[in-house]
Amino acid sequence: MDYRYSDYSIEQLREEVGRLKEKAQKAEQLGNISEVAINERKMQVAMAYMLNPEDFHADDIYQLNGDPGHRFKINYLNGVFAWGHRINLLNETYEKEEAVPISLLGDKVGDSLS
Repeated sequence: MDYRYSDYSIEQLREEVGRLKEKAQKAEQLGNISEVAINERKMQVAMAYMLNPEDFHADDIYQLNGDPGHRFKINYLNGVFAWGHRINLLNETYEKEEAVPISLLGDKVGDSLS
């Protein structure tokens, strides 16, 4: 693959998201669950490039789109990916640091857990 989403215009990103959504729907009809997941993840990354990373800050806590049982606390940003930790409904912070596309971050729910 010779493309980089960072080089796409907003319109090209929208078109790409549409193409990926169609591919995911076709894969779902064929019962190819892994291909559905791959295309959905690509869509999330493409959508992240339509957002401004400067709107997200370290120590902010956000709802996670598609995962109502968890929130996400940002440690730092690297491009369109937020690195940090999931927090469950009991306010337990997961030990493992992970990166999520900023498009997965929903509403801001706090600045820290203090």
